[in-house]
Amino acid sequence: MKYKIAYYNADVEKLIMQLPKTLVVRYIRITQLMTEFGSNLGMPHTKSIGDSLFEIRLKGQEGIARVFYCTVVNKSIVMLHSFIKKTDKIPSKELEIAIKRKKEIRND
Repeated sequence: MKYKIAYYNADVEKLIMQLPKTLVVRYIRITQLMTEFGSNLGMPHTKSIGDSLFEIRLKGQEGIARVFYCTVVNKSIVMLHSFIKKTDKIPSKELEIAIKRKKEIRND
């Protein structure tokens, strides 16, 4: 059974698709691989953040972005939050948004 990509809400999907072009192309390719092989592709594509939270690592001509996601039952991969990365570390504000959304998804 293949995996399914879902979004926390329509705004998350819209923000991801509004990333710079090379990042969107990379995102689409990585999510295609995820639907075939599962949520954790490993470096350099994906990385575990811990506590069942992962990130898609996007890098292109226009910069670097991250998309946080988690997996839920029935082989669904839920995209929770995205942001343009400007520092080496993940900003705590961005991580907190993803953690909060993951908890909401898991409690439903």
